[in-house]
Amino acid sequence: MADFREEEALGKVYDARLMARLLSYARPHWKALLVCIAMLGVAVSLDLLVPKLVQVAIDDYLVLGDAPAAAVGLNRLAFWLIAALVANFFVSYGEVLLLQFTGQKIIYAIRKDLFGHLQRLHLQFFDRNPAGRLVTRVTNDTETLSEMYTSVLVNLFRDVFTLVGVAVVMVRTHPRLAAVSLALIPLVAYYTRFFAAKARDAWREVRVRLARINAFVSEHVSGMRVVQLFAREAQTFAEFKRENDEYNRASWRQLMVWAVFRPVLDLLASVTIALVLWYGGLQALGGGLTPGVLLLFVTLSRRFFEPLMQLAEKFNILQSAMASAERIFMLMDTPPAIVDPPDPKPLGRVTGAVEFRNVWFAYNEGDWVLKDVSFRAEPGQTIAFVGHTGAGKSSIINLLCRFYDVQKGQVLVDGLDVREVATAELRRSIGLMAQDVFLFSGDIRSNIRLGNTEISDERVREAARIVGADEFIRELRNGYDEPVAERGATLSAGQRQLLSFARALAFDPPILVLDEATASIDSETEALIQKALRELTKGRTTFIVAHRLSTIQHADQIIVLHKGRIHEQGTHEELLARQGLYYKLWRLQFEEHLEERDAPTETLMPATHPSA
Repeated sequence: MADFREEEALGKVYDARLMARLLSYARPHWKALLVCIAMLGVAVSLDLLVPKLVQVAIDDYLVLGDAPAAAVGLNRLAFWLIAALVANFFVSYGEVLLLQFTGQKIIYAIRKDLFGHLQRLHLQFFDRNPAGRLVTRVTNDTETLSEMYTSVLVNLFRDVFTLVGVAVVMVRTHPRLAAVSLALIPLVAYYTRFFAAKARDAWREVRVRLARINAFVSEHVSGMRVVQLFAREAQTFAEFKRENDEYNRASWRQLMVWAVFRPVLDLLASVTIALVLWYGGLQALGGGLTPGVLLLFVTLSRRFFEPLMQLAEKFNILQSAMASAERIFMLMDTPPAIVDPPDPKPLGRVTGAVEFRNVWFAYNEGDWVLKDVSFRAEPGQTIAFVGHTGAGKSSIINLLCRFYDVQKGQVLVDGLDVREVATAELRRSIGLMAQDVFLFSGDIRSNIRLGNTEISDERVREAARIVGADEFIRELRNGYDEPVAERGATLSAGQRQLLSFARALAFDPPILVLDEATASIDSETEALIQKALRELTKGRTTFIVAHRLSTIQHADQIIVLHKGRIHEQGTHEELLARQGLYYKLWRLQFEEHLEERDAPTETLMPATHPSA
């Protein structure tokens, strides 16, 4: 519901505060925008020159009895008319090109700042905000702003120049006829304001209904397996039909508003022209007005209404831009929870000594996930964390990587509090491998190197060979250049995990973290990974979060967590001899494995836990 409810808060049609921030991005390009405005003024002047030349041609030459003299004058006017049209073409072309180029540079700066800010935000922000919404901010919302800069901000001057230019030409040519031509302007202004209110409500309803359809389709396409499995197609279609009907009705209401606006303006324009023809015709019959002036006023009266005809489009763009700007700046105003200190201490060459000293931590205030946790890992040691789901195992890893900060206590690396060092320097010293390995679109080599040009191809291949990934990579059609689909969908879980190990080895971090790294792979693949781990953990401080107790028997220290506290601590043999919580967990997994092994063939599931 949050996805489309967010669209409901559209805010004002025009917000001066938001517009000021938008203009701050345009300020560095003020010279280019000023040139665009000047070119617009020239283009409008040339555009208004054309009907004026036609008026001169009619009044000064066509009504003359001297045909040869009229021909000479008409030739000269035709030359200036063509020159004005050609000049208008080139000026307009240059203005559009410069305006679009400048608009793209402005949007480029906004998009760069927005994505840069996203990368500085803390993990909890991404846990609470859907990825699709953030992608929309960086792409769709910034593109909406591009239309505002190009179609509204600068082109608004075109409309103003046109209205002012037409009025000036009319008044200077025939003041009384100008008064008749502009007589309906108050009525037009009132009607335009009335339309703006109606159009905003109708447009808002359409946006809300469309957002609901998008949310519904996205959710049910993602869950199509469940829809088909439980034969929910008919019910799902009925729900979609209700949402679609609501959207259709909202669209019709919007179309009705728009369908009335343009014809009414056309009607008012026609009434204005009728008034001009009536009053101007009477003046012409009395000799107080020439035919050319009458034609000029008819042409300019139609020209005067053209900017008003485009009001609906500009209104929509401005409304959408204000909504997009509000969402973009709300995101950019979100402060990162994890920030570097003003004067960070150098971490230097990390040996791998890690200490948690009386750590208390909560994701939500008062709901403690870790309570007074203290332990120390010496350089090169392997520390394992076990416990029930929610005991706080992954939270320890999050604090070590400084994805979150502690509320009480300290997390120390080589004796330095992680809050006192630069976050980038800290994380360069840690290699994190999770259960769900994330691979980027690209190829095998780029997913190991991750864009680090200091890592050579030889080092990539050597890292893959050491962890056992080189064997399956060489079997691929393109080897290390094999394309990788989004999230590594074309590779097995074991292959993705081996690539993550090769990635960690290529970066050579002194601290290694394995968060359920072998939880979702088969026993055969696990044997390969255990061999890779022996190579990977040599000389490194290693932290392992595991449900499979068989994978941590040789850890230097096993920490058993229970409800956020350290319940037991020791080696595998010491904890078994103590017959406490660890012994119960080990016994439970051992009995499960025996039951699976002794089950009848027709019901036997593949063993997922090797005997401890």
